[in-house]
Amino acid sequence: MPELPDLEVFSRNLSTKLKNKQVKEVLVGSTKKLNVSAEELQKAIVGQKIVKIYRDGKELYFEFENKTVLSMHMMLNGELHLSKDEETPKYAILRLIFKGGNILTLTDFRGLAHATLNPEADDTPDALSRIVDAHFFETTLASKKGAIKNILLDQHVIRGIGNAYADEILWEAGISPFSAANKIPVPKLKSLAKAVRHVLDNAVKQISSSRPGLISGEMRDFLKIHHPKKTHSPSGVPILMKKTGARKTYYTDEQETYK
Repeated sequence: MPELPDLEVFSRNLSTKLKNKQVKEVLVGSTKKLNVSAEELQKAIVGQKIVKIYRDGKELYFEFENKTVLSMHMMLNGELHLSKDEETPKYAILRLIFKGGNILTLTDFRGLAHATLNPEADDTPDALSRIVDAHFFETTLASKKGAIKNILLDQHVIRGIGNAYADEILWEAGISPFSAANKIPVPKLKSLAKAVRHVLDNAVKQISSSRPGLISGEMRDFLKIHHPKKTHSPSGVPILMKKTGARKTYYTDEQETYK
């Protein structure tokens, strides 16, 4: 699943290629993955130019000159394809055809990715928002008894962090993913807030540098502990792994557990 850093890179690269491009045609492969009819979507954006493409949480947002906004959520296996080829990729959910020949296609072989016209605003802060600081965690986690990793993954608490980066953030902060959220001391919450920004910002830089132009997929080779082929953390401590359902948690004994 693309996580916040991947999507941040996607948004920047798509903006470079599609900003000020005018929508010529919209083709809908699955109306079940839209919150409006195909006709409503076409009426809203055909003939409109894209003025802004950005990421918020785990979604990409396309803003048009008439203030209409279209969001796309990749879910677990969604992909974006940008080409000038008229042939429709397999499992296409939505295609935006622009004047000049560019075609942006959202696909998903599981059919779970979706698009939303004029999505409602979400008050939950994005992980890279300035709001997400030590004070945010202190007030937010005070009543949370669950494991800190589960809290970081809860998109109703903080938006954008996925499984891999939750592990990376907690390792850098020195906090066990199994710690009770409301038992983590304030000094460690400062480390957590700092780790959130540093890990995510660094990942954006790594991906942008190694995969310029990327608009789909994910890159994980640079991760320090959430990697199936790495056996030890950068400090030489063995990496442990615990599987809960389909989710794998990577951690080390360097991380303190608070209960």
